[in-house]
Amino acid sequence: MGRPESLSSESRVAILLHGGLLGEHGKTGLGLLRYGSFPVVAVIDREQAGGSLAHLTGIAKDIPIVASVEEALAYRPEVLVIGIAPSGGQLPPAWREELGLALRAGLSLVNGLHTPLAEDPQFRQWLQPGAWIWDIRREPPNLSVGKALARTLPCKRVLTVGTDMSVGKMSTSLELHRASLRRGLRSRFLATGQTGILIGGEGIPLDAVRVDYASGAVEQLILRYGSDHDILHLEGQGSLLNPASTATLPLLRGSQPTHLILVHRAGQTHIKGIDYVPIPPLSKVIELYEQVAAAAGAFAPAPVVGIALNTFGWEEEAALEQIRRVEAETGRPCTDVVRFGADPLLEAILAAG
Repeated sequence: MGRPESLSSESRVAILLHGGLLGEHGKTGLGLLRYGSFPVVAVIDREQAGGSLAHLTGIAKDIPIVASVEEALAYRPEVLVIGIAPSGGQLPPAWREELGLALRAGLSLVNGLHTPLAEDPQFRQWLQPGAWIWDIRREPPNLSVGKALARTLPCKRVLTVGTDMSVGKMSTSLELHRASLRRGLRSRFLATGQTGILIGGEGIPLDAVRVDYASGAVEQLILRYGSDHDILHLEGQGSLLNPASTATLPLLRGSQPTHLILVHRAGQTHIKGIDYVPIPPLSKVIELYEQVAAAAGAFAPAPVVGIALNTFGWEEEAALEQIRRVEAETGRPCTDVVRFGADPLLEAILAAG
């Protein structure tokens, strides 16, 4: 599923992020700010208006933060991106009028929520000639069930898996892809969520795919690129530990991974928002993922070769101490790929064969 032809790397983008810059639902907007190829001309967050993006998020870009869509129009955006990803993916009712203001002003709209907007009668009425609405979370056509065909490919297939949702799996895959390109490898990042699709330009919105076809959709994506690349970095989703998550198993089965990278947030001991579900020791989580991936020998082994530790919010020395502790506990290389680079994890992937 690709982006509209009229959305290019030159498109001037504003990101609607009310409460998302520092809140728990802003990963779409933050991911686009960190990795997107578009010029972002304004961030809209009424709670942080007037603040410094670099100070608030650590993203070293000089982009104004404004309080409303009306204020953002002064920066001449062409596209408005909905930058939050709330649980359940529904459109906050209070945002509807702001989206209407953007559409009436001639902007196009990128919508990564589950709520479809392109066919909404009111939104169609607001849409101006030449503008468009892109609902990213739409099931791709012509899907079939998975058949474990990715195991026949010669390329390395690296899947990020997590101890929880929203711990940094997409960022880890993107950083590994960048490191692979620097090594001269024929590498590709494969997106499986709305943010990754917007950044990478193509992929599958896995949480919009019917469960019977989920592994088949992943397999279809892998087969499309596997023969022409040395290494594929597949964006992970969800977690086997989170009771709300159903995406991880189709990713394991559809991609038939050759390597796994475990992603964890430093200091997190329980599933976020479900404090009665503990995160087991990382050594046990590694065993779980390796056992499920191999399915008692039905599929090829997929070792967890390294740990990507999300240390956002930790002082540097404390973050380095957390990394050393995880390495001692798991016997595997560990790094924060955003702060310190992904090379140690890539080295482990290449050394594992």
